Amino acid sequence: MNARVTEPRCHEFYFAELDTLVQVRPGEEAVSIRATRATFSARRQENFIHELAAEGFIDDDYRWFSFASPFPARRVCWRVDPSWVALEPAVRAATGRFVRRLLAGAGLLWIGLMTLLFLHIIP
Repeated sequence: MNARVTEPRCHEFYFAELDTLVQVRPGEEAVSIRATRATFSARRQENFIHELAAEGFIDDDYRWFSFASPFPARRVCWRVDPSWVALEPAVRAATGRFVRRLLAGAGLLWIGLMTLLFLHIIP
């Protein structure tokens, strides 16, 4: 019998009005939530967790979750961690090469156009 190892579900949300990306990763014992910025109040965090449970992204047990509860039935780990959106070094290098080539081409085009302009205007 072959057992397949499945990766945990991972959901990403973007809040444009807050300019914040949020990654939700449900687990067996806890839900891990990582945000790129600290823009959520404690009340808004609880509401977001309730919305996630209501929409089916996490277990229904979280619909009544509260950070104020001394003994919560389920755990939530909320962290501000922008490192998960960092670009890989290979992508950054390819982008740098593209931008250098683009600027060099634009510079050569500008020099060529200026040369044509001065050769035709000045007799």
